[in-house]
Amino acid sequence: MCGIIGIVGKNPVNQSLYDGLLVLQHRGQDAAGIVTCDGGTFYMHKNNGLVQDVFQTRHMRNLKGNAGIAHVRYPTAGSSSAAEAQPFYVNSPFGIVLGHNGNLTNSEQLKREMFRQDLRHINTNSDSEVLLNVLAHEIEQAAGNTSLDNDMIFKAVAGVHRRCRGAYGVVAMIANYGMLAFRDPYGIRPLVIGRAQTEKGIEYVVASESVALDVLGFEMVRDVAPGEAVFVDLDGHFYSRQCAENSVLSPCIFEYVYLARPDSVIDDVSVYQTRLHMGESLAEKIHNEWSHHDIDVVIPIPDTSRPSALQLANALNLTYREGFIKNRYIGRTFIMPGQAQRKKSVRQKLNPIGMEFKGKNVLLVDDSIVRGTTSERIVQMAREAGANKVFFASAAPPVRFPNVYGIDMPSRSELLATGRSDEDICREIGADALLYQDLSALVRDVKLGNPDITRFDCSCFDGDYVTGDVTESYLAAIEMARQDGEKSIRPANSSTQLDLNLVGADQVEEEAG
Repeated sequence: MCGIIGIVGKNPVNQSLYDGLLVLQHRGQDAAGIVTCDGGTFYMHKNNGLVQDVFQTRHMRNLKGNAGIAHVRYPTAGSSSAAEAQPFYVNSPFGIVLGHNGNLTNSEQLKREMFRQDLRHINTNSDSEVLLNVLAHEIEQAAGNTSLDNDMIFKAVAGVHRRCRGAYGVVAMIANYGMLAFRDPYGIRPLVIGRAQTEKGIEYVVASESVALDVLGFEMVRDVAPGEAVFVDLDGHFYSRQCAENSVLSPCIFEYVYLARPDSVIDDVSVYQTRLHMGESLAEKIHNEWSHHDIDVVIPIPDTSRPSALQLANALNLTYREGFIKNRYIGRTFIMPGQAQRKKSVRQKLNPIGMEFKGKNVLLVDDSIVRGTTSERIVQMAREAGANKVFFASAAPPVRFPNVYGIDMPSRSELLATGRSDEDICREIGADALLYQDLSALVRDVKLGNPDITRFDCSCFDGDYVTGDVTESYLAAIEMARQDGEKSIRPANSSTQLDLNLVGADQVEEEAG
């Protein structure tokens, strides 16, 4: 899971890219990077850490130019090395930088093709570098020895679609030409387009979520369609083309459950409104299945579940209370690498307000239950705060399958719901009763925002992978490779960073080395 943004403006874009990354920080806490373009030169700074820690004044001054792209990263493939922070750069042809949100499901095959056929070297374990090199090769094939034009760029993206499988929302810069953005043929990961009229002309932005457009003062134009590519040249001219032979919008439903900010709109669906609908559906199920419940108070697990919990309480005429205070300086535990780190962070992140629990039958509402680490600890905290009974409701169905499209749900053995009944899960987290949302209800809740969406990727709930290429052997392989204990861990004192003036491969190697 990552966040990407790209801007072609009429004034320096370094501050806007930084501000955009700040509001996309929830999509990745591991690393951040910005590349700007001034004339034919790229300027890059990237490093491990949060946006506000990675970029200092001296870095921002060096990020020159009126166009650029930026990225925040949480690693679901590859490692946590600073060398794998994005954007990635390749010097041939033309000079290209790229940021990628998603995950390729055929990256190993593509690596072999890169080596044997395309004669390109992949320097990291990141599938995003593979994607960059596929794009670079296709652009090289389309352009030959001539200068680049729009038809060649769109032809190259069509080549990417033919070769790459999986989920990808991409933003790239081609030196001396402009910004390219495209989305996989299923539209699994989000990508939106915005524009702003200035005194000097029209500026364009593409980003993972519409909230970045709002903060930067851009008007939302539309989503990038599945399989579509958009290109904005350095003069601000906008072009688009459908580049996939077969495309069908199948967005990841977990974006609406947890990943996206509530103030975002994705594929014409309000994330906040969807979460309200989820609360209504959950209330209906509680009414039908827990008709004699003795719930005294509804308490959300902050922050994502608040809209659902509030709507549930209203629908059932129950008291709603804030029972946990959240430490704003602790990251999202779901996307923290390492089970031990997640366990440690739960108590640092949340602290109960004792008076809201003491002697009461409490219904805790969370957006989902993935590994169960947070749920178990929170139920324990509620009991320690004096709760009489602790009920637990999940606004999403049981997560039983790995996500292979860019969310860190790598191993079925780590997913609490895999191989367990609801009763088993209830005992595991220590609750008095447990209720899950139905998948059919969740799909209905999202479709209320956009009835034209006929299919969602619900693979983490039902095991149906929309790209059709995910086999049991593939799942077994990624479970082995992506176990928490198998991820590369950077040294605690690592301060590796890349702060480059990208004018040629020799200089990149010299400064990065």
